[in-house]
Amino acid sequence: MTLSHTIPVTSPTSGQSDNGIRTRVSTAEHGTGMATLDSDLRVQAGNDDFFRCFAGSSAELCGRNLFELLRPSSPAVLREHFLRLHDGRRTRFSERVVGHRSSGHPFSGVLTATAVQGSSDGLSAIVVLVKPDNHTPEGESGTQRRLLLSPLEARILEGVATGASTIQMASNLYLSRQGVEYHVGSMLRKMKARNRAALISRAYAAGMLTVGTWPARVVSDFVK
Repeated sequence: MTLSHTIPVTSPTSGQSDNGIRTRVSTAEHGTGMATLDSDLRVQAGNDDFFRCFAGSSAELCGRNLFELLRPSSPAVLREHFLRLHDGRRTRFSERVVGHRSSGHPFSGVLTATAVQGSSDGLSAIVVLVKPDNHTPEGESGTQRRLLLSPLEARILEGVATGASTIQMASNLYLSRQGVEYHVGSMLRKMKARNRAALISRAYAAGMLTVGTWPARVVSDFVK
């Protein structure tokens, strides 16, 4: 899919801005959403895959702030990234995020944002790519549904992430050691992880655990 958006383009020879040039950008692969944001991070335009990611129409999503559509694992980190783009301290970044579909089902993926410079080296627009971890169509049984945890499982996953032992978690959660091991084993099977280290690695990769904070917490979108 493609996304067309009229933006100022600076000529490499003259250094002048030409507002009459229409820049066309194509997504690298099917399933990756693309959109342009203004300097206030409001969605200005998007391709079909972007609207499909969030299960909304262009009329529903255009004009909304990106933060209304995303639940990043660490909001402060994502806001700092965009601030650096706005101030010209960087031109591009990638960060794991959790998105909200209009149906209420969350999805995890990677957001990549690139600054587009306009006249006088000011920020003209931001192009974002949203690549979900899976492309399961809405309404089908997909990975995200299988990864939803019970509140107790979420507490145990948080304990594993902090390095707590089975005995410590059993004491904190008023469970037997066998009870803790049962729930850990259940999550290992759900996430196809071989051991606890792999379990935490997969949880971070799926956007289930907050980043940039300690102790890590399970993002509420992944709790039943």
